Amino acid sequence: MKFPSPLKLSALAEMLHAKPVGDPDFLVTGINEIHMVEAGDLTFVDHPKYYDKALNSNATTILINKEVECPAGKALLISDKPFDDYVSLATRYRPFEKAVSAVSPGAVIGDGTVIQPGAFIGNHVTIGKNCIIHANASVYDHTVIGNNVIIHSGCVIGADAYYYQKRADGYKKLESCGRVIIEDRVELGALCTVDKGVSGDTIISQGTKFDNHVQVGHDTYIGRNCLIGAFCAIAGVTRIEDDVILWASVLVNKDLVIGKGAVLLAGSGTEKSLEGGKTYWGAPAIEARKKWREVAALKMLPDLLHKLR
Repeated sequence: MKFPSPLKLSALAEMLHAKPVGDPDFLVTGINEIHMVEAGDLTFVDHPKYYDKALNSNATTILINKEVECPAGKALLISDKPFDDYVSLATRYRPFEKAVSAVSPGAVIGDGTVIQPGAFIGNHVTIGKNCIIHANASVYDHTVIGNNVIIHSGCVIGADAYYYQKRADGYKKLESCGRVIIEDRVELGALCTVDKGVSGDTIISQGTKFDNHVQVGHDTYIGRNCLIGAFCAIAGVTRIEDDVILWASVLVNKDLVIGKGAVLLAGSGTEKSLEGGKTYWGAPAIEARKKWREVAALKMLPDLLHKLR
């Protein structure tokens, strides 16, 4: 998420009651999570395991709960509660806005686009030309939709990220301030859900088609011309490259890359990144021919054991 205008380090320090380290006039342009940051961004870290990753990331301002040496060209904000401070920035600069109508008067809707009865279009939404948003679809605030997109009934676009920090008294929510971006010629089947980024964007690239009942987690990128089958679940911060096919009921864990042109057959699941241009099957998914050989060998096992008796 970008701030409406850049903020000085000194202003942020005063706002958060944090200790600044660096030039008081150092500019911060927005906030983002560690895996999506770019120059100008502020990110937070509150666990020693991730100190080095945050300090060496592309973020130029780090909100941190320990006195450390400031990397060259960067700034620090020392805080007892970086997580809470980060949440306060998210809610300050992208607060929840109550809807006043089913289709927000502030939404920008292109020529030829049809919004069917019962659909909800939130605040600050942009929808391109010649789209169809079917009945009972919900498009949350700040979503961006391109041209010639079809969103079928029951879809929810832009719900909050599933992201919580465990505390002694329960769980603290990391409030979402990101967006969903759906590019041209995408079609989402009925009852699909696409979560917004925590502070970045969840992106579905042009030409991709979903069947019904697909779940996409926060900050995930899905490339061009992918096919995603019914009941697929794609966890957050995953990258699905161009021309990937996920057939029905495929499960993809978080923080993975599925390479260009990969195919995962129905019922597969993976907890690791997969190379492009190959076909996979199973849970955990491996190359399909190898898996079929394993299945064939297992079928022979009872006869082999019988002969050994």
